Amino acid sequence: MSRFHGPAWVLLPLCAAAAHAQSPSPQAPRETELAPVVVTSRKNPDQSTLTQPDLPTARARIEQTPGGVGVVDAASYRSGRVATLTDALGGATGVYVQPRFGAEESRVSIRGSGLQRTFHGRGLKLMQDGVPLNLADGSFDFQAVEPLSARYVEVWRGANALQYGAANLGGAVNFVSPNGYNADDLRLRVEGGSFGYARAQLSTGGVTDRLDHYVALTGFRQDGHRDHARQETGRLSANLGFTFTPQAETRFYFGHVDSRSDLPGSITRGQLEQDPRQAQAGNVTLDQERNIRWTRLSNKTVLQDGTHRFEGFAYVSDKRLNHPIFQVIDQQSLDAGLELRYVNSAAVGGRGNRLTVGIAPSRGVTDEDRHTNVGGAAAVRTNQSRQTASNLEVYAENQHEIVPQWALVAGLQHVRASRRLEDQYVAGTTADPVDEGFSRRYEGTNPKLGLRHDLSPDAQVFANLSRSFEPPTFGELAGGVRPVANAAQRADTFEVGTRGRGRGVNWDVVFYESHVQDELLQIALNSAGASTTVNAPRTLHRGIELGLSGESPRQPTGRVEWRLNALWNHFRFRNDPTYGDNRLPGVPRYFARAQAAYRFSAGTLLAVHTEGATGYPIDFSNSFAAKRYAIWGLRASGDVRRGLSWFVDGRNLSDRRYAATTGVVRDAGGRDTAQFLPGDGRSLFVGLDWALR
Repeated sequence: MSRFHGPAWVLLPLCAAAAHAQSPSPQAPRETELAPVVVTSRKNPDQSTLTQPDLPTARARIEQTPGGVGVVDAASYRSGRVATLTDALGGATGVYVQPRFGAEESRVSIRGSGLQRTFHGRGLKLMQDGVPLNLADGSFDFQAVEPLSARYVEVWRGANALQYGAANLGGAVNFVSPNGYNADDLRLRVEGGSFGYARAQLSTGGVTDRLDHYVALTGFRQDGHRDHARQETGRLSANLGFTFTPQAETRFYFGHVDSRSDLPGSITRGQLEQDPRQAQAGNVTLDQERNIRWTRLSNKTVLQDGTHRFEGFAYVSDKRLNHPIFQVIDQQSLDAGLELRYVNSAAVGGRGNRLTVGIAPSRGVTDEDRHTNVGGAAAVRTNQSRQTASNLEVYAENQHEIVPQWALVAGLQHVRASRRLEDQYVAGTTADPVDEGFSRRYEGTNPKLGLRHDLSPDAQVFANLSRSFEPPTFGELAGGVRPVANAAQRADTFEVGTRGRGRGVNWDVVFYESHVQDELLQIALNSAGASTTVNAPRTLHRGIELGLSGESPRQPTGRVEWRLNALWNHFRFRNDPTYGDNRLPGVPRYFARAQAAYRFSAGTLLAVHTEGATGYPIDFSNSFAAKRYAIWGLRASGDVRRGLSWFVDGRNLSDRRYAATTGVVRDAGGRDTAQFLPGDGRSLFVGLDWALR
């Protein structure tokens, strides 16, 4: 592997200055007042280790951020079916997530990131325990994540993820795993239901002296609501930790995914309204699929010395993709990366302070073959290439209590990235007359400035200004119709908001506005799956992220619980020479999910849940649109006895025919076009969860 080069020396003055900071004072922010980590060899559901903080510790730390952030407790979504990222992240404030066809692949967008990408995500940093899951070019696969193998999920929206080195428009999502200290000795979960759906997970965790382990094996299959939508996935998730001392810990992570998915494709709005279960005819003829085999090994090591914390990450992943669509794409990818992070929580000038600095190089190489598709099998080779992505991120962020209850946050990130493609297929001949090779470099510096005011120990207001920077992925640079997008996407974002809890209500409300340059927008070229990506010169992303939840005072019989997550998305072109101030297509202006429930004193929960969205255009010309919709369902869950629980989950009980998401075209000309992906119809799922503690 090539050596990484970069200005690591830039970090030395910052580290040296922080190392001479004063000791903590009683006026330090709450995050510096947390109890020290104590690792024991006993089981403890709230056990916090150096590499994996417990939920209260993580929540206290993340809430010091002057911007949109949140934590999702895995227990909140285990009371129903857990099959897709929508099941896990659908209740997270500010996250727009919709499955393509009841599948693990989804459209995931925060603040309009990866706006038209309904597959092979981009615009977010996806992590497991703080270690990136993205490929080196910035893309990621949804199949890499097993929500059942998470204790909680951190969501860092926008530049609030800078302390993880992320500087993209959407931010970062971090899935935190169980470990041997807090995992059950043995746990078995089974789910089953409509459309041939079945999922099972067997997990175990334990502690032996200073060594702890967690292992989970998951199997999943479904025929799907639509024709030609069968899926099968097997996952192995494991971590092994060793505690040298209470101040030193290392943990190894292993993940393996084997996933096979049929692709039913997009249909017209008319076809959806007539029969949403049908597949696109061409997808059946070509037996279109997306099959992934992915193996990943990583390590996280933490050293804690008083107020000084040193974190080291290393990872390597091997991914094999077999992807018959309008052509057959075969890829073999090898990605590797390192990250070194230093955190100092010592007080400065008698005031609370937290300094984070880091450096993160990464590199990935993908060997790709393309063939004609004959009934789902590779026939004549049409292209061959090697794609190399390299990145170097250097970042620093400092939180400082300027006066009691007021904290100032300043950060800076610098990115250097390269994307190089070598055309290895008979370039210059009749078979391939054009050499498609290229080598491009991208570089950006991204500042951040924020202010947080603590109104009380449980309520705060905040505001920040930031810049984001996203080089194109190879999915946007290679294999498309010329010209492809060449420029990196940049954005300047302002946000202001408040969060807190009181009188039985929790709230998280943020307004943001992003002025985006050269936004990377994907356009479908036909219903067979061909697409390209263009740079839109100037666009505007403006919105409100609203999260509310609460419960009534406890009565002898039980209490009422409720939650609401809503988005207002005002995304449009800005004085575009062709499209003027048209709306950006592919996402509704208003979107909401809500649940109202009654929890009986014995723990049984009865809930009604709903989801709704307004209509939205599917083309840049705003000439044709998806229709608005609203769906609802019922859920019940409870305990049979200690360690044994159950759920019944009914969805879309009115059997509404609607588009869960859509593709995007440049100009539909007012005509119905095959860009609609139907949501699942009426369905019922049941499950049992047994744990031996």
